[in-house]
Amino acid sequence: MLVAAAVLFSTGGAAIKTAHLTGWQIASLRSGIAAAFLLIAIPGARRKWSARTIPTAAAYAATLILFVLANRLTTSANAIFLQATAPLYVLLLGPLLLHEPIRRSDFFTIAAIGVGMSLFFVGSESALATAPQPARGNIFALASGITYALMLAGLRWMSRHGDPHAGVSTVVAGNLLAFATALLPALPFSNVTASDAAVLLYLGIAQVGIAYWCLTRGLQEVPAFEAITLLQLEVALNPVWSWLIHGEQPPARALLGGAIIVTATLFNTWKHARSSKPSV
Repeated sequence: MLVAAAVLFSTGGAAIKTAHLTGWQIASLRSGIAAAFLLIAIPGARRKWSARTIPTAAAYAATLILFVLANRLTTSANAIFLQATAPLYVLLLGPLLLHEPIRRSDFFTIAAIGVGMSLFFVGSESALATAPQPARGNIFALASGITYALMLAGLRWMSRHGDPHAGVSTVVAGNLLAFATALLPALPFSNVTASDAAVLLYLGIAQVGIAYWCLTRGLQEVPAFEAITLLQLEVALNPVWSWLIHGEQPPARALLGGAIIVTATLFNTWKHARSSKPSV
């Protein structure tokens, strides 16, 4: 289930680049379709939302929109790797928002992710047919990492208040907010073709909806560290689909930066999982 979720999530970049629509149109319609699917497919999504859902859902909505806009302007590799810097901000926000102190081992992760992130902003990147404005797209992608971190911190905060359906309700509410927020700049939809509609249905139903359905079930059976490790397939495969389908080749320094970010994240997760095990 988790591998299926990661693979479906990973196809987002390539699919977003396939549609001949604006980023706002893709963001709005993808999220609208995803919200409708999740409300039908997951009973927990239809439960009453609490006041704590709104700020976390707003952070997720911003993440959804920014990720689409980033993919329309920069390479899929840059978009996913810069969004993957979210653990850096979670660590930095922990003491402030969650009252979680930064551990000594976390400083290595913070430094490593910072180094990996800096590689995306050293020098300039050439524009590609699928990445016409890489510098601007990188900024959107970096912002999506910050909003994603806020969402993760919000989910952790909600879980402490005993809300077992926090994840489901937040994903649905976030998609509804993304749909509504991006709707006005997305209008009109007169340019949507049949092929574009097919891509949007895939993005909303499969890449978001079915993927999240698989994710919720997989997380019920798999330990946290193993789950996070398997979900890193999304980050690894995302640039591969864009390369296979669109011939998009990110610069070597972007791949190096992404490898550093993913490795540092996995190492820190492993350290935390190991230190949390009870001694025998």
